[in-house]
Amino acid sequence: MSASSDTYDAIVVGGGPAGTSAAIHLATRGARVMLAEQKKFPRAKLCGEFISPECLEHFARLGVAQSMTRAGGAEVSETLFYARGGASVSVPSKWFGAGRAVALGLSRAEMDERLMSRARDVGVHVLEEARAAGLLVEDGCVAGVRLKVCGSEREYRSRVTLDATGRARALSRYIESSGRRRREPHKRAPLVAFKAHLEGAQGNPEHCEIYFYRGGYGGLSSVEGGLSNLCFIVSARDARNRNGDAERVMREVLMTNKRAARTLSHARPCSEWLGVALESFGRHQPAPAEGLLAVGDAASFIDPFTGSGMLMALESGEIAAHTVTRWLDSSGASPSYAGLASDYRLRYAERFNTRLRVCSVLRRAAFVPRLAEAMMLALGASAGARRRLARATRRSSIGLPGEGRA
Repeated sequence: MSASSDTYDAIVVGGGPAGTSAAIHLATRGARVMLAEQKKFPRAKLCGEFISPECLEHFARLGVAQSMTRAGGAEVSETLFYARGGASVSVPSKWFGAGRAVALGLSRAEMDERLMSRARDVGVHVLEEARAAGLLVEDGCVAGVRLKVCGSEREYRSRVTLDATGRARALSRYIESSGRRRREPHKRAPLVAFKAHLEGAQGNPEHCEIYFYRGGYGGLSSVEGGLSNLCFIVSARDARNRNGDAERVMREVLMTNKRAARTLSHARPCSEWLGVALESFGRHQPAPAEGLLAVGDAASFIDPFTGSGMLMALESGEIAAHTVTRWLDSSGASPSYAGLASDYRLRYAERFNTRLRVCSVLRRAAFVPRLAEAMMLALGASAGARRRLARATRRSSIGLPGEGRA
């Protein structure tokens, strides 16, 4: 490897849980890593802020378990799913396994800052307020990134580059756009998501509540400081018809769900509303180009109501780091980027395909109130069926080194 200060074994773009997971695991395995993040931390992030029990195992391997449990987050013992008319089913957090009976409600501002701090501690070169401006491509392989920092662009070279830019998929889109012969017409995103922290919600602080209604769903979960995090999805049409006013959308759309109306009747936001357009759920390419891997939401955006998004982010970061480490150790002077991509695609599919298929089926019911209610009535009759379905949103066919099967 070159001794240049701007050359790395791996560059990770995106400082969320997927990116920091990958960066920390790579650095602790001896790789020279740079982590570039567009924002200055700590920062708020649109997210359900539900950390399932299995994530604590990942935090332990990342060296942040004590830091996370001391951050003041809320303990969440149960998730309750409410159909629009009031029917409900419950899923105890202990069903997700990992030897822990509760999930953790913690803001992304707190969680991401702790992961970023850990990355610095293990030797990752962290560069904040650095926006991706393009990719370096040589002989058809990604050889690094161009970053815009303090108003100027600079090139950083790497043997492997990881896209951890979330739903924006900033690096992957550069590859996709370069392969198009003509510009495709812009398609309006069909969904919009909103998020804020609330005071005065009337739910049980130990419960996460999921509300279904026509055209979307939302979730309410306690976080640190006695606040509640509300994150919900609606159709873009419903948002436009209310001029994008998040609080009005909450009261006129989300609160058509009877339980939501009761729980949120006296709630008021104590943070700014965050909003983002959502194009789609499901899979993208985990290896968009030779020398480029995608992790977290940049690879797959799983449905938030499963509570599996944070887990998939941490898992995919670890899988990518393990795959890249093996490749770095064996590639020598003649790296096989095709082999790296193939290995990662295989590992990614083995780990996530089952849960993504299950969530695709569940999504169809979630957006149709009558189907959601019928499913809840059926599942309400069998705790065993609910448990198997909950586990299916986490199930995989392989485990990582040092990790048991899910």
